[in-house]
Amino acid sequence: MSTSDEIREIQFEKNMDLEDLLNEVNSDLRSSEERLLSDVATKYPIIFVVGPLRSGSTLMLQWLASTKQFSYPSNLLSRFYGAPIIGAKIQRLLTDPKFNFRNEILDFQSSIDFVSENGKTKGAISPNEFWYFWRRFLPFKDIDYLPDDILFDQVDIDAFKNELYGISNVFEKPFALKAMICNYNIEFLNELFEKAIFIYIKRDPYTNIESALKARERQLGSRELWYSFKIPEYYELKKINDPVKQTAGQIYCINRAVEKGLAKVPKNKKLVVKYEEFCEDPEKIYESLAYKMKVQGYEVNEKYHGPKHFNVTRKEVGNTEIPKAYSEIVELFQNK
Repeated sequence: MSTSDEIREIQFEKNMDLEDLLNEVNSDLRSSEERLLSDVATKYPIIFVVGPLRSGSTLMLQWLASTKQFSYPSNLLSRFYGAPIIGAKIQRLLTDPKFNFRNEILDFQSSIDFVSENGKTKGAISPNEFWYFWRRFLPFKDIDYLPDDILFDQVDIDAFKNELYGISNVFEKPFALKAMICNYNIEFLNELFEKAIFIYIKRDPYTNIESALKARERQLGSRELWYSFKIPEYYELKKINDPVKQTAGQIYCINRAVEKGLAKVPKNKKLVVKYEEFCEDPEKIYESLAYKMKVQGYEVNEKYHGPKHFNVTRKEVGNTEIPKAYSEIVELFQNK
């Protein structure tokens, strides 16, 4: 499941006992899950968050969750990656106040605190990246990409769609999740989901690059090592020995791929969000998203009651090498 070059720092290593137990539990539940996959109604839009690593995608998902207008993959739900509809029912049973009979279970009640570490959050109902779910369906190998025609041929499309729709039906809300693993396959997702909105979170490239370099250091112990999904340009970028320039290429290529994919998506199914503008005025983004959903037949009746703004975590770039490296990358890749 690793998407980086080397073993992670100790605090980020996997718990193999947990991995084994989760695999066993999901295998046990799979046959029951399959009985829930037939004739799943399409009631709610699916919200796909796309864009580069370290662009604000975790904050975006935490914010969507905090509005209470969207369901989302929680840390609890993520443990049922092989049976997510059943997992959604279990989560509602344990966490929804509607089913809290005489305060028997209060342990899972918590709020979204907008804190994360390299995309990881704490708390049973805090948002989760849900990559194990995605990798059940996507037949990616060394590189996290395959052409759309291969995906149409190899992905169990009915199961994939019905599980996402099934989760949203259990929660009775649109389901929002990160979809950066499909940054290069946006057209594939667009064709599968008639009711969907792609939120493209886009950050200032210089601060985005610096944040990605810091993430390499935190999670892998070195900025020399590749961090996050191995994109189609991975092997070409790995030939670049300068980690600043390599990371600049990573961010540039992802943004280019997302913009290319979204060019084929209808306006009512996409929302481009600049990270800095989102932090300045999240209510404006809420209203834009509500309008997009209304066009697709889903009404958001609740007015915005969330934070008025967020702090931009990195307003200025501290690494003076980044602008030059980014300029060289643009020149290198713009005609490819």
